[in-house]
Amino acid sequence: MIVARHLTQRYSRHSGDASGDPGASGADAEDSLLPVLDSVDLEVREGEVVVILGPSGSGKTTLLGLLAGLDRPSEGEVEIGGVPLSTLDEDQRAALRADRIGFIFQSFHLIPTLTALENVLVPLELLPRERAPTPAEAERTARSLLERVGLGARLGHYPAQLSGGEQQRVGIARAFANRPAVLFADEPTGNLDRATGDEIANLLFELNEQQGATLVIVTHDLELSRRAHRIVHISGGRIERIEDLVGDSGRPGLVQSGSGG
Repeated sequence: MIVARHLTQRYSRHSGDASGDPGASGADAEDSLLPVLDSVDLEVREGEVVVILGPSGSGKTTLLGLLAGLDRPSEGEVEIGGVPLSTLDEDQRAALRADRIGFIFQSFHLIPTLTALENVLVPLELLPRERAPTPAEAERTARSLLERVGLGARLGHYPAQLSGGEQQRVGIARAFANRPAVLFADEPTGNLDRATGDEIANLLFELNEQQGATLVIVTHDLELSRRAHRIVHISGGRIERIEDLVGDSGRPGLVQSGSGG
């Protein structure tokens, strides 16, 4: 489903851009670049749940952005569903994300001027014509997802009227609205207390089991990472090791309440 080959990302020490320092050349240009990822190879199989685990500054969020096609690598290639992202222009990459990819963010990234229901409708409105539902079908889908995450009574509330946990529930519903083939989650419980985070993680895994998306989660949360098929341990921009973690059930994320994840 996702294949990354020799992914390398370098940023300018001065501008923060991945393109480097345009005023430098040769050795000076190399010295002006800060390596964030260093020749990373990774394959994520269809339907798999993979956690990218590492401390702050390890390169895990940079890796997620490259895998999702949000950024372009300094070197290397990413394929999603057999499509090399380097062959797509910006509009084509955006269309691929709208059609096949869902996102859950640590900071929720809900549109503040839209209600919970309207936020979940957004990805449905961005689907390509051949997959686009009718307005009535889109609203039924959005309402159903919000009910499944426990927000059936909060459809008309704006983000500012919702708690952090409720906002992340909206974020989860929105991420699954277009039935993505791949779902990327960047620290989905990072801004939540432990109890709320556990509830959000349960919802994430339950919905993903029902829809069968390939799920890639970036986190530094050890408890959350234990609920994956595999853990990719990353440090200093390199993969240190990959740990297989499929339980006796053969499915990730299915833990009993109070088991500690």
